[in-house]
Amino acid sequence: MIQSLKARLRAKPILLAPGVYDPLTALLAARAGAEALYVSGAAISYTRLGRPDIGLATMTEVAETVALIRDRVATPLVVDADNGHGNALNMQRTMRLYERAGANALQIEDQSYPKRCGHLAEKRLISAAEMAGKIKAAVDARASAETLVIARTDAIAVEGFDAAVERASRYAEAGADALFVEAPGSRDQLAAVAAALGTRLPLMANMVEGGRTPLFTAAELEALGYALVIFPGGIVRAVARAAEEFYATLLRDGGTGAFRNRMFDFEALNATIGTPEMLAIGKRYEGGE
Repeated sequence: MIQSLKARLRAKPILLAPGVYDPLTALLAARAGAEALYVSGAAISYTRLGRPDIGLATMTEVAETVALIRDRVATPLVVDADNGHGNALNMQRTMRLYERAGANALQIEDQSYPKRCGHLAEKRLISAAEMAGKIKAAVDARASAETLVIARTDAIAVEGFDAAVERASRYAEAGADALFVEAPGSRDQLAAVAAALGTRLPLMANMVEGGRTPLFTAAELEALGYALVIFPGGIVRAVARAAEEFYATLLRDGGTGAFRNRMFDFEALNATIGTPEMLAIGKRYEGGE
């Protein structure tokens, strides 16, 4: 387990945080070797609500998800806190709630309502001054200085590239621990963000399959100057595709035979989630001694 996410972001190699949305995906990602996990608000909306990432998942729903994940894995969690779920006072409550639930970092954004996924059109922004106030509020509310505030700006799509860099600079001055300029449209823009901001604070990049930013590997982003990369919704896209094919096969054939080599069987899944170990622990308490 990483002792300090803050220290890890200033070390090499780049930190790759896979997206997760529940304890099972968190467990599988941690067992695959992930040093940190990204609790994706979009992925929670997709899976818990069956709805798009447009701000429908509530603060308490996300906090509950974080708490369930933390109960299963010790891996550091970077949590998508949207726009703090309101004003600066809401931001403080969000910080307190998510930190108690087990978050090691909160990513907050400068969108207004209705908020949208960073790779959707027609986003709206609050002022840079209001966002700076939210960052200060989050910093003041955290119980530990090791709980990071990652400041995201969606300004590229609304105000342009230069304004996005200017906003990010202001957010650094407000006390953010890391910066995230969402949805650069090219490698040149990714490189320009790193050139303008990378010497100030660790930078985060977001890889979305089919999104506005071209896809790069973690090593390629590290070479550009990034410290953290998330792949937030990839697991949902993979699971959704597999589930669609599974249900189509089941309804076509009336059974799972054609799909069975792409599934865990009963024993394998129980081994993965630790059923034998839990049953053994339970036996230790049966006698009450």
